[in-house]
Amino acid sequence: MKITVIGTGYVGLVTGTCLAEVGNEVLCLDLDASKIAILNGGGIPIHEPGLLEMVKRNVAAGRLKFTTDIEQSVAFGQVQFIAVGTPPDEDGSADLKYVLAAARNIGKHMNEYKVVVDKSTVPVGTADKVAAVLQEELSARGVDTTFAVVSNPEFLKEGAAVEDFMRPDRIVIGTEDPKAVTIMRELYAQFNRNHDRIVVMDLRSAELTKYAANAMLATRISFMNELALLADKMGADIEQVRLGIGSDPRIGFHFLYPGCGYGGSCFPKDVQALIKTAAENDIKLKVLTSVEDANEAQKQVLLTKIKARFGSELQGKNFAVWGLAFKPNTDDMRAASSRTLIEGLWELGATVTAYDPVAMDESRRIYGDDARLTYAENHMSTLDGADALVIVTEWKEFRVPQFEEIKARLKSPVIFDGRNLYVPAQVRSHGLEYFAIGRR
Repeated sequence: MKITVIGTGYVGLVTGTCLAEVGNEVLCLDLDASKIAILNGGGIPIHEPGLLEMVKRNVAAGRLKFTTDIEQSVAFGQVQFIAVGTPPDEDGSADLKYVLAAARNIGKHMNEYKVVVDKSTVPVGTADKVAAVLQEELSARGVDTTFAVVSNPEFLKEGAAVEDFMRPDRIVIGTEDPKAVTIMRELYAQFNRNHDRIVVMDLRSAELTKYAANAMLATRISFMNELALLADKMGADIEQVRLGIGSDPRIGFHFLYPGCGYGGSCFPKDVQALIKTAAENDIKLKVLTSVEDANEAQKQVLLTKIKARFGSELQGKNFAVWGLAFKPNTDDMRAASSRTLIEGLWELGATVTAYDPVAMDESRRIYGDDARLTYAENHMSTLDGADALVIVTEWKEFRVPQFEEIKARLKSPVIFDGRNLYVPAQVRSHGLEYFAIGRR
């Protein structure tokens, strides 16, 4: 197949590259000339394990190309994936201007049947708006070309996106158009060989499915975070509680790890957007409103523990921070807990020395050359001259540290662990104070 992917961000680039990997011809469009220059120069504008090698392989094979030419991109693919950003508006709703602009451009240039696929995470009813924009542009041109709009939400985890796309749990296809279903089934056939993973449904159900999935996962995280706060107060161990409830097959172990709050490009934005969509339909989603409130409060937990140990006057103190990305295997710092922590420490007069395996360039982009934040060459060198260590992201290289060396390098032998990486008794046996989330 010939496929056009509009947008070379996280979703678009992974989608286009993986579709090329199984033999399709893919043209990726982006209006950001700097992104296309990076891609045509042999690089990628995001960090995702395994993606760079796959991009290079498919570019070399001639199956994957990049352009800023809208007319070329519309003419190229029968299937047109819209994979542009849907940033949160001021009221929490998803901003659809990039999605609708992409649809408008397709309508301005298409001259034959197209399947227009919403791959971006969009509110329920977006497909109707996309169809209306397409028809408006076709009518303005006096063109009687037919088209189908499909909702095909992505379920990719940052840090494991290539694996998720190549071996999906499910492939949701939302459309009432039989021809479009046939084309989408053919498109995904190579990802569906072991057993049928395709779930065909109506457009609105497909759009809601994406939001419902992320909202459910966010709910599990906030639920465990609140239980961890209770465990702290009552002297229980949330890790034992996790094992106790996770063994129930109706609950399971996934997304039951408490921590210092979720972040990233999906959960915060999608929970807010679903709450807003419900409000527009006179429904108050009480559970999700509480999930969002609980997460915002959870991002303050590490700072609260630091103030309880060191006081609220932190002038002259320096804290070592391990991890800046919202999760491992990505450089994404959108809504990351590290940002809440760092900015909170600054407000109390402290400085920060940070290390992250891949997100320090992103941090520099966000914070510039602020003298209150310095960066270390490795995680252990952050400790030199620091009053305490704060762990924010659970990178693998942080999991088995030399506790004696940590104690020797820190001014005060104190660890605040926002991801519960260690066994408390083991850490304390080395003479370190250890403050985790809900651990006894």
